[in-house]
Amino acid sequence: MDTLYIGNKNYSSWSMRPWVLMTDAGIPFTEHRVRFDAFTPDADFKRRMQAIAPTALVPVLVQRLADGSEHAVWDSLAIAETLAERHPDKRLWPRDAPQRARARSLCAELHAGFRALRGACPQNLEAHLPEVGRRLLAEQPEVAADLARIDAMWTTQLREQGGPWLFGAAFGIADAFYAPVAGRIRTYGLPVSAEAAAYVERLFQRPSVAAWVRDALAEQDFLAFNEPYRTGR
Repeated sequence: MDTLYIGNKNYSSWSMRPWVLMTDAGIPFTEHRVRFDAFTPDADFKRRMQAIAPTALVPVLVQRLADGSEHAVWDSLAIAETLAERHPDKRLWPRDAPQRARARSLCAELHAGFRALRGACPQNLEAHLPEVGRRLLAEQPEVAADLARIDAMWTTQLREQGGPWLFGAAFGIADAFYAPVAGRIRTYGLPVSAEAAAYVERLFQRPSVAAWVRDALAEQDFLAFNEPYRTGR
């Protein structure tokens, strides 16, 4: 069975994506959590992950191949593409070629962009920080611009595809990728349109997402270095 290396579920949005995708699709895997202690080169987390993948980051999917050897795939988008290739029956991307290209575009846009929102509003599923969200929107127009783009993207997709997911009736890679964004919207009380807000709630009611959130809340592993907004540092 393949092994998925992840970080703390409360904090690791990158880990959340493939975990939710594989869980939702019923793709079997063994979960291996590597606790965040720090991200400095001498951190235990970095040392442990360096032995798994050259990036020393999570997530990493270690595949067990037919000949018994193991092969590491790092980066959440590379993992998603690999899973789609290995499990075509799961239809993780849309069947329609133009829609498949659109789904890849949306995932790549998230993967490379929205840096202001992702940087200012790191994942913290156990927290409720609407006052931080209001301050960030008032002080950082780049965060507001990222949020507006996400809202418009979701609304357009839901209207064009008829929902309930970004590409219609099937939950897929794009939905798994944007689940952590939905978590940020909830944590920081970020205002979005009614359609986008309803999509956020559907995501959090999805059994795979709900399972990740339950595990995150059960961790009770507060990492001060990962929450600078608590003290304004």
